[in-house]
Amino acid sequence: MRFLIDFFPIALFVVAYKMADIYTATAVLMAATVVQTGIIYAMDRKLQTLHKVTLVLVLVFGALTLFLQDERFIKWKPTVLYASMAIVLAAALWIWKKNFLQILLGSQLTLPEPVWARLTAAWVGYFLFMAGINAYVAAYYSTEDWVNFKLWGYVFPVIFIVGQGLYIARYMKDDTAGKQP
Repeated sequence: MRFLIDFFPIALFVVAYKMADIYTATAVLMAATVVQTGIIYAMDRKLQTLHKVTLVLVLVFGALTLFLQDERFIKWKPTVLYASMAIVLAAALWIWKKNFLQILLGSQLTLPEPVWARLTAAWVGYFLFMAGINAYVAAYYSTEDWVNFKLWGYVFPVIFIVGQGLYIARYMKDDTAGKQP
């Protein structure tokens, strides 16, 4: 369900682009992200920092795209988001000695400290990869190709998250051990 909620603004963006143009698609993305954020808030009664940052960036970069009639703003929004997330996670871990990933997910997952550090480093690498690949496609390919990349590029987070799940699975405690059948 979460995957669909996360995916629907991108899907609507692509459909709007195919049916109209980048500016219509940008307006649709902005509206869909507001709706998505509302749904997440209604379900959880709170918003994660990533949701707040994403909403602000979509609205700011979307508004710039629409007001200035310059598609470069919406195309570079993902690069700014991913690079920002990488910088925050890296600075927190290696400069301030705080593991934001552990702070955010520690109540849901019990993992050894070195595993948290490796997970965070992997997320920093992932965010840098995503920032770089979006920047490359935005700079060197057509808007049509970039929009297609936004849709089919969704495979990268799926692969990364599955890989993370496989990695942490060996460190998860078996809560059923010792219980009677």
